[in-house]
Amino acid sequence: MLEDGTHFWGRSFTGPGEAFGEMVFNTAITGYQEILTDPSYKGQIVAMTYPLIGNYGVNSEDSESLGIHVEAFVVREYQPRYSNWRAEKSLAEWLIENGVLGVEGIDTRALTRHLRLYGAMKAGLTTEDLDPKRFLERVKESPGLVGRDLVKEVTCRRPYRWRNGRLEEASEFSGDGRLRIAVLDCGLKLNQLRLFEERGCECLVFPAHTPAEEILRRDPDGIFLSNGPGDPAAVPYVVATVRELLGRRPLFGICLGHQMLGQALGASTYKLKFGHRGANHPVKDLTTGRIEITSQNHGFCVRAEELPPEVEVTHINLNDETLEGIRHREIPAFSVQYHPENAPGPHDAVYLFDRFVETIKAYL
Repeated sequence: MLEDGTHFWGRSFTGPGEAFGEMVFNTAITGYQEILTDPSYKGQIVAMTYPLIGNYGVNSEDSESLGIHVEAFVVREYQPRYSNWRAEKSLAEWLIENGVLGVEGIDTRALTRHLRLYGAMKAGLTTEDLDPKRFLERVKESPGLVGRDLVKEVTCRRPYRWRNGRLEEASEFSGDGRLRIAVLDCGLKLNQLRLFEERGCECLVFPAHTPAEEILRRDPDGIFLSNGPGDPAAVPYVVATVRELLGRRPLFGICLGHQMLGQALGASTYKLKFGHRGANHPVKDLTTGRIEITSQNHGFCVRAEELPPEVEVTHINLNDETLEGIRHREIPAFSVQYHPENAPGPHDAVYLFDRFVETIKAYL
């Protein structure tokens, strides 16, 4: 049930349940496990536009966080008979274990077209309250994304260190001589930490509410602002922290981290009509002229026209010309709206991690 009264009948493949959230769609063909475990999807019900989902099962290696974050999952046709040498269980089994409702039999083409025409909106799924009029009122009363701080629900509770491909509870860098990256966790994906480690960096991850001075006390070589969910205007405490960090260490932001940097530099954000979610979005790097096919997941955008003159627009989305990347001309700080760490998606933009490492080395 969408909040405008449009509704679809389907079948739960995970048993009874009920869920509310903002209804969005993702155009990726594969990568449903990474999508489901991306903390940026907190507060959202995700529909996959690709019609057959579940055919390769799930495994313990492809999760991008420690749990599922979507509110519910909608597909055209669920495939219970999975086949993949890495698979450990079915998608349905995994969703049931995590208490997440999965629904099939929905006309996802019609749903996607409706969202493109009228925009992302509040929605609900239920196997329990099957009276459309009554359930519509409950959907209308459910919380949306605008104005909600969802970062506090997905950020880590205490600092931890990423070493040798695993999490270690720690509040200090190990001091083993590698580049030290302080990560502000607004809802990060684990592949970001993997890519930093591959480049000879050690990551110390901090909760999103950590003050700037507490981060700087660990003397990091660089600071990374992660992705995350919800309305970027609803987390002014993160913006204030980023503003204090500007110019004191090289800084790199992704997705929500990009929006935090944009706000810290003086621009505001706005909600996109239906957002960008998928693994096939074309982005142009204005500094090189190169076109990248990118993985994306965001429903808000920074207003490019409000950025100060000392900030350069570096990337734009070729579908709608919205802002996808910025760089400060005078201090070492840059960010992108999309997900260069992929997982899922193309590897076209992984060079940005190399660029950040090179920036740090030049700054030392």
